[in-house]
Amino acid sequence: MPRATLVLHEKVVDEGGNLLELAIWKVPLNIRNPEGVRYRLAFIKSGEKVPAVLYDNHHPKGHHRHVAGNPTCSAMSTRSSLTSETM
Repeated sequence: MPRATLVLHEKVVDEGGNLLELAIWKVPLNIRNPEGVRYRLAFIKSGEKVPAVLYDNHHPKGHHRHVAGNPTCSAMSTRSSLTSETM
């Protein structure tokens, strides 16, 4: 199995030029990726380079979010908890 297989990648630019990007990869189950999934969900304001809000689960931090470039812990572990955190 490859290191990561892209399962979903969507980019949406709204009428104001803001960008919403979602990427999900299937990865081998291991200590670094116990769920077998990696993801990144980013909202980038028009004209900016750093996401205003970013959720991801890269190693070693696991599930966490960045607000204005500053990472914070997030105990999200299910799709429903991710949805409730972002809505």
